[in-house]
Amino acid sequence: MNFKRVMTLAAVAAALVAAGGGPGRAADVYPSKTVTVVVPFAAGGNTDTFGRLVAEQLDKRLGQRFIVENKPGAGGNIGLGDLARSKPDGYTIGMGTVSSNAINQTLYKTLPYSKEKGFEPISLIASLPNVLVVNPDKIKATTVEELIAFLKSEPGKHTYASSGVGTSIHLAGELMATKTGIKMTHVPYKGSSQAILDVVAGHVDMMFDNIPTAAQQVKAGKVRALAVTSLGKATLLPDVPTMASVIPGFEATSWHGLFAPPGTPPEIVEKLSKEVQAIIADPAMKAKLEAMGVTPVGSTSTEFKDFIAKETAKWAGVIQAANVPLQ
Repeated sequence: MNFKRVMTLAAVAAALVAAGGGPGRAADVYPSKTVTVVVPFAAGGNTDTFGRLVAEQLDKRLGQRFIVENKPGAGGNIGLGDLARSKPDGYTIGMGTVSSNAINQTLYKTLPYSKEKGFEPISLIASLPNVLVVNPDKIKATTVEELIAFLKSEPGKHTYASSGVGTSIHLAGELMATKTGIKMTHVPYKGSSQAILDVVAGHVDMMFDNIPTAAQQVKAGKVRALAVTSLGKATLLPDVPTMASVIPGFEATSWHGLFAPPGTPPEIVEKLSKEVQAIIADPAMKAKLEAMGVTPVGSTSTEFKDFIAKETAKWAGVIQAANVPLQ
């Protein structure tokens, strides 16, 4: 090999290293600048809260800014559409939920990104149960069994609220209806805040709601909690039984995770996943999440991918069985 050829190969190797082309190089130097974390829902909600908690810790652990950018609209589809179109280099990542990343795959006829490609799952951050609450003046039932019997005696005469068509809160009601044969009238809202207030006021008879917000009304005596939708008891309402104790296998949790655009290098996805797992495993973070009524998870990328596939199939079955109108 002559001197000129040696120098040429050395120059090529140097260029590859400078460009991050060597083995593992992308992960070694990542991140070297600010990372944007897209939250496809409005500020102040659960997804935004979890996104900011994780972004703050990634900022500290990796030495670069992780800035949250809220892009709400269309059930999360606007923000996720922007995420899907972002350069897959790890400098734009985003939050996703059971609604935006599992339910919407069936609920929407078209999405602003490829259903086939989807996203690169980084880690499932946390899940939180919903809780079935009733207005005590409108519904006298004190157990799920009593409620089912009552609703069967007056089919179609009673209403349940939700935070919108296709949300986990809505589909929890549809899941209960399909498993028990009851008939209720769905009343969708543009968020759970007004929905729970209308249950308190008696304008709507009942609803499934995220436990952090509903627990406040339960403890104030404004609504009666009949059951939680997680397989195990909920820390915020430890005396409330599970839906699964009456309807075997019933589970309808609201979960939140971190994603990267399709095509993001696996070494970057893995690096972020390990960081998120470490963040969620930290005792202080676990305590903070559990105080909110949340179940901390911190999964691997592979575990999260498998979980999403199961959730997508599950809610597709509910949407089809309940004839939920496609959006």
